[in-house]
Amino acid sequence: MSSIDRKPGIDSESAILVGVYLASDRASVGHDTSDPLEELAGLVETAGAEVVGRITQNRPTPDPASYIGQGKVESLKQFVDAADADVVVFDNDLSPAQIRNLEETLGVKVLDRTEIILDIFSARAQTHEARLAVELAQLEYSLPRLKRMWTHLSRMKMGVGMRGPGEKQLETDRRLVEKRINDLRKDLKQIEQRKERAVAARSDRMTVSLVGYTNAGKSTLMNKLTDADVLAEDKLFATLDTRTRRWQLPGWGPVLLSDTVGFIRNLPHNLVASFKATLEETRQADLLIHVADASNPAALDQIAAVYEVLQELGIDEKDTLLALNKVDCVTDPLALESLRTRYPQAVLISAATGDGLPRLASAVGDALSKDFLDLEIHLPASDGKTLAFLAKYGEVLSRTYVEDRTVVHCRLPQKYIGPLRGHEDVQIRPYKGGDLSSSISSNGHVDATPQASVDEVA
Repeated sequence: MSSIDRKPGIDSESAILVGVYLASDRASVGHDTSDPLEELAGLVETAGAEVVGRITQNRPTPDPASYIGQGKVESLKQFVDAADADVVVFDNDLSPAQIRNLEETLGVKVLDRTEIILDIFSARAQTHEARLAVELAQLEYSLPRLKRMWTHLSRMKMGVGMRGPGEKQLETDRRLVEKRINDLRKDLKQIEQRKERAVAARSDRMTVSLVGYTNAGKSTLMNKLTDADVLAEDKLFATLDTRTRRWQLPGWGPVLLSDTVGFIRNLPHNLVASFKATLEETRQADLLIHVADASNPAALDQIAAVYEVLQELGIDEKDTLLALNKVDCVTDPLALESLRTRYPQAVLISAATGDGLPRLASAVGDALSKDFLDLEIHLPASDGKTLAFLAKYGEVLSRTYVEDRTVVHCRLPQKYIGPLRGHEDVQIRPYKGGDLSSSISSNGHVDATPQASVDEVA
């Protein structure tokens, strides 16, 4: 076997952290703090290892062979020996060749940022769905690295006219991994389809989804708003599985609130893809509450990192309300004022103390009401089905009866006007007593023009 133990994870091991900051990304997340490796240290400690040393380096470009260059490798080797470290963890993504070269020189296991994140996700996954998603991401990560895992067989000589046992075993492993990846993709596709149906079945309720950087306080906020009693720890990636609870929004009514997996900078793309089913609640939500840690010196960068992941998911244009959390932990008032200046519409809250939560609830209600229309619905008095539809999906404000017709004044989300258009005996008009100076077009949308007619629309 190789002299390097490639067992998964770094539990109970001592680790040295290495951060290489290129000219192109020197202003990325965390580099405005006194310790640019603070986040990586949190990841490593979450994975169960003890950080015993840190090294940083600025470079114009990565070294093709070792990422950090031969001189820095020699310094790192001395540091590893002096600290008796078990593993070296890079705050960068390394190629299989770079990891192999570093391990041969250093004599210890070398991991990159993606491998640490995958290890944490593997340890935290609780549901069958999450475990499948993590396994898929791990296999997709390891597939191009299988050759490194079989370096102990590379010393065996190949026979004349046939491949050596090492290469034959590598080929066998690759086929097995590829088959498992295909099986996992099929299983997750079925889960994703079931999830889409389950979420669609709840379309009678407005849905709000909590998103944000890992450890921003989403689960604590979820517990505070809904008494959900979901796991809330001061650790990275404490939540991997979506939890949905009923939230009685004051002055508005019940909505469904979902807590989701936290994001992080440089979140592995295959991990995002694998968790597509888990993030279905977020994709289908009527509103996103972006929870940000206002006490973190890198808050601006973390907010930007979350928007990058939302963009990757294709939901970056969804209505989003920014909640600046942990204001009770802010030690730099000027930094908080800078955030408020940058995001004047944000709501300042503390999920731990409850401060600002009434303001948050009011802002959520206003955001959800944005697409509500103030309408006057004319329908036959005997049409109980449509009356039930209006009561279920909207807010019925009054009912009056004129001969054999019922006139309903209600507030209804725009997305539910379409089903009403299929009834010939139902007429939809803007409420005459309101300030809505628009009419409803044939496609069910409001034409926001001052000259719009208020004539009924079939």
